[in-house]
Amino acid sequence: MTGTASSFRPASLALATVGLSLGTFMQVLDITIANVSLPTIAGNLGASQDQSTWVITSFTVCQAITLPMTGFLSRRFGQVRVFISAVLLFSLFSLACGLSVSLPMLVMFRALQGAVCGPMYPITQSLMVSIYPHEKRAMALAIISMITVVAPIVGPVAGGWITDSYSWRWIFFINVPIGMVAALLVVVQMGKRIDELRRGRIDWVGVATLILGVGSLQILLDRGNELDWFNSTTIRLLAAVAVVALTVFVIWELTDDQPVVDLRLFRHRNFAAGTFALVLAFGLFFAVSLLLPLWMQNTLGYTALWSGLAVAPIGIIPVLLTFWVGKYAARMDLRWLTALSFAVMGYVCLRIGGFTTEVGFWSIAWTELVMGLGVALFFMPILTILLSDLEGSEIAEGSGSATFLRTVGASFAVSIITYLWTRGASASHAHLVEFITVSSAQVRQGIEAAGSVDRYAAMMNGIITQQSMQISFNQMFNALGFCFFALIAVVWLSRPPFVRQRARPP
Repeated sequence: MTGTASSFRPASLALATVGLSLGTFMQVLDITIANVSLPTIAGNLGASQDQSTWVITSFTVCQAITLPMTGFLSRRFGQVRVFISAVLLFSLFSLACGLSVSLPMLVMFRALQGAVCGPMYPITQSLMVSIYPHEKRAMALAIISMITVVAPIVGPVAGGWITDSYSWRWIFFINVPIGMVAALLVVVQMGKRIDELRRGRIDWVGVATLILGVGSLQILLDRGNELDWFNSTTIRLLAAVAVVALTVFVIWELTDDQPVVDLRLFRHRNFAAGTFALVLAFGLFFAVSLLLPLWMQNTLGYTALWSGLAVAPIGIIPVLLTFWVGKYAARMDLRWLTALSFAVMGYVCLRIGGFTTEVGFWSIAWTELVMGLGVALFFMPILTILLSDLEGSEIAEGSGSATFLRTVGASFAVSIITYLWTRGASASHAHLVEFITVSSAQVRQGIEAAGSVDRYAAMMNGIITQQSMQISFNQMFNALGFCFFALIAVVWLSRPPFVRQRARPP
């Protein structure tokens, strides 16, 4: 059936929904599926733990940079064309990721993955709403929301199983058939949809300064520890570029008629408070999601599969409560729901901060199950708060800007928390080593039992390394817990009424 965007209906609504959903599922899945595989990827490609996180940060920061260009690309080329092109390019770069023979090569193709998938989610949402009858649009949004909840659950388990049973490369190869099927279904079902194309102006100054500023800052955070921070000329140069570019970006975006990111929305109280809370809370949560699998594999000796299974329960409560939160939450003061969410996540972080190397699988899994309650009460209330005092056309712009800032925040959080964990472990290691002296009777007994000084030194170094990583891990999670509790105060800077708007799901 041929028709304009507003009147078009696919021959099979079910097949069109499957095609759009597969594309979005593939993209959201790829954010978390690599988390549990990082230690294996690092070992296979000869990289350190710090360097392996570039696989995550390169994807998220490039996704964030291209996300604000969604509107321009849709108007210029049409939503269906952009979606199909993004899915096919994502599949191609996924194949390239799987074939990578070095970490720089993998990071480059992950960055390209992120760049092409930036517009996929918002376009999927728009297309889903457009093809469903008005009375069934809530169902379309519910389907998208369910995908964003289920995909992060499947990601760690699927990534762990594939890595342990086959190879980490297959976590990227599996995107190829999924992407092909998604593109084919959308071409067949929606290829005759006619979009009204316009040669709209894009804020190229904003885009250029955004890429320069965010990109330089991300590279600075990723390579700072390796290059000895500001003792390095490279780091100083990156810092200067980031400061200048981001300063120009802010000034330009506040004065341009069609900014790529509308910073003037921060004049609204609820948008400012809600976005600030969203960016920080999501960054903290994303750091938790990355640290746990790394800790379980590097410190506790878990396989990728078992670390994925341990974190999977986090999705159970969100799946069960998604309908309830969407239907009834707006009847309450959303500040209380968000505060409860932060309190739960803060409590869980403090609980994890008390773990030792003797903690069992079920203790971790149960803790992740409780964390799911915080996740279930987080996204919808905070998105509703931040959109509540926007007007008309500002709502779509506010949703896109908040998503962009949230994604950038998550990328920065990964780099910062990984550095702090590694630095803390090094400091604890140096402190613990001070207690190993040949004058100690216990040390002399250990040397005799080991048979030589070298064997004893190697054994003790392994123990001290494990314990220093654990000490730093506990310190990180205690700090994350207190940060979550501090964010409760930020939410209360907003003011009711929180008129419920149709917000973009996370």
